Amino acid sequence: MPIRILLAEDHVMFRQGLRVLLEQAGMVVIGEASDGQEALRLAHEHQPHVAVLDIAMPHLNGLETARRLREAVPQTKTILLTMHTEEPYVLEALQAGTAGYVLKTQAAVDIVQAIREAMQGAIYLSPRVANAVVQAYLTGASLPPDPLTSREREILQRIAEGQTTKEIAAHLGLSVKTVESHRSNLMRKLDMHETATLVRYAIRRGLTTP
Repeated sequence: MPIRILLAEDHVMFRQGLRVLLEQAGMVVIGEASDGQEALRLAHEHQPHVAVLDIAMPHLNGLETARRLREAVPQTKTILLTMHTEEPYVLEALQAGTAGYVLKTQAAVDIVQAIREAMQGAIYLSPRVANAVVQAYLTGASLPPDPLTSREREILQRIAEGQTTKEIAAHLGLSVKTVESHRSNLMRKLDMHETATLVRYAIRRGLTTP
């Protein structure tokens, strides 16, 4: 039976290129998404073997999507696509339970192998990323625990993207009061009370990109 793939990437041309590459390798792309929310819906509906997720998707990034897929559709392996080789991004991805971390510049070479290794229960890292992991191990580096809930991280990402409280409430189907409560809670937990500081934290944790 061919490997069934879900592609989530907001750049259409890049996503289409990946689809061609995977289909040439004998895999079946069962769905395409342009953001994390759509990816979650399609994963629930189609139960793919592997979800290939862009780390920098709008509204719900690839890291958070991977975390939610691990809880909701645990049989689906997740592989992140990214431009980032920095240590914090890689560590965050591994902590999220991803089976692969592939650089976009290497996707044409790495993605098929990454998927096949994920299906065998292994973790695949692009070579340049593997070096960052080794360095993190040698220096004993680690990320501090993230005190935020999944919903708080989602709201923080939207704040960092410049959405207002009313816009966030409308997009998530929540009341303005509920969003304000989540915002207050995440600011209290992080001890951060300015939007610029929240944006820097969101970038550092890989929730959004500069």
